[in-house]
Amino acid sequence: MVCDLQINAAPLQVEPGLRDLAYKALKSTITDLNIYDHPGELRLDERQLSKRLGVSRTPIREALTILEHQGFVRCRPRRGVFVVKKNKGEITDMVYACASLESMAVRLACVQASDAQLGSLRVTFEAFYQTSSDHAFDSYFEARWRFCRHIASLAQCEALEGMIDHLLLHLRSAHDVIFRKSCKLNYLREAYVAIIAALENRDADRASRLVLERGFRFACDINECSGCFG
Repeated sequence: MVCDLQINAAPLQVEPGLRDLAYKALKSTITDLNIYDHPGELRLDERQLSKRLGVSRTPIREALTILEHQGFVRCRPRRGVFVVKKNKGEITDMVYACASLESMAVRLACVQASDAQLGSLRVTFEAFYQTSSDHAFDSYFEARWRFCRHIASLAQCEALEGMIDHLLLHLRSAHDVIFRKSCKLNYLREAYVAIIAALENRDADRASRLVLERGFRFACDINECSGCFG
């Protein structure tokens, strides 16, 4: 089954760098989409994208080429461009890689971040300290997402931050599936509260170990989720 993916984005202004603008618009749409909620393949139609974004097909093609190199889409001769869905093995591999990078990030954050930056984590991520909420899932999910990216920035290593951000964008939709199907909010809260405490104490060994344990737990949840991924 194949369905054309509808892009809900405003037309772009005509100015230099249309390829980059088209790339950002398409990447944002793809990474925000719960692609695993769709049973079939998701196709991107160049003509529809060109009309929707208000640009010619040339910057659209150029943007799609970049996205293909980054693993977000796949071009198939005579069939079109499709959003890439990772299989279970590919997703768990990315989880392991991301956890390894995040483990280094928290180690660096323990050394590089200021006392004020580490001391503000409880306020910045207060959702982890709320034991009850009408929107617990959504708030915890978004807090978890922001926390990983925030710690990567505190590590003050651009290469590390870039790699983590890239993997997180690929994993966002998979995270959403697993969290909705099998996430235990108490475990999520306790895991991040413990990581924040380790960061506050600048205990790099403990923070690193906790991040790796959380990553391994998430990979196990993915493997146990039958029918979620190909």
